[in-house]
Amino acid sequence: MTAPIGIIGGSGLYSMPGFEAHQEVTLDTPFGSPSDAFVVGKLAGKDVAFLARHGRGHRISPSELNFRANIYGMKMLGVERILSLSAVGSLKEEHHPLDFVIPGQFFDRTRGRISTFFGEGLVAHISFADPVCPELSALVQTACASAGVNAKQGGTYLCMEGPAFSTKAESNVYRSWGMDVIGMTNLQEAKLAREAEICYVTIAMVTDYDCWHEEHDAVTVSDIIANLSHNAANAAKVVAAAVAAMPATRACKCGSALAHALITERNSIPQAAREKLALLVRKYLDR
Repeated sequence: MTAPIGIIGGSGLYSMPGFEAHQEVTLDTPFGSPSDAFVVGKLAGKDVAFLARHGRGHRISPSELNFRANIYGMKMLGVERILSLSAVGSLKEEHHPLDFVIPGQFFDRTRGRISTFFGEGLVAHISFADPVCPELSALVQTACASAGVNAKQGGTYLCMEGPAFSTKAESNVYRSWGMDVIGMTNLQEAKLAREAEICYVTIAMVTDYDCWHEEHDAVTVSDIIANLSHNAANAAKVVAAAVAAMPATRACKCGSALAHALITERNSIPQAAREKLALLVRKYLDR
């Protein structure tokens, strides 16, 4: 089965309401196993592939996620656009719990996570100055408005290592840097999606104010879970509206991100690397 639209569900989103005629697809990738089986079916009349980022039952910690397998699996299914849903903490008073933020930038505070498909004799340097697909970002903003969800387009998602939440010192430093929201997963997804020439956008669902706020000085899982179910219901509405409005063709540059990124001389690329990354690079190496 194939699907041009991919949905990654974060904390509190382990399935997607409204799917029709869906079936599970278990994939093995050159980078190992994805977080769970993909659920492929129809949403708003369009073919969609859904993946629970942390696995159903929330079994996988952010630091344990096989980001490469998750994104490569999407590519194997023919996905061209990814809507990524993520629970986040707010680093600004203006982003209230239950609001959505559609960040335009990322800041990496993770340690040692693998966030590239390349290596082993094949080097690529993608452009990542603007890490979010502008076409998808605008579409999601419109979908939020039509679903009656308060959302802000723009701002920066700080990706921390976790799994512990921030200290007050860390939270206040991030605020002084002008960061908007904080999460543990989306930076790696965005980089890998760009390498896979897949459009990517984060729908950041605010659950709390992080520990900097005088009324939220100790973030707890129970507090966050209380907001997750409400956010999940809103997320389902936003995703359905975004999928329904998704144009058939892409007008952005995401689909050609590797066109000028492969730097290794063609006759120096090992055959093993060619075969492992054929799904990503064949169209450029066969020219």
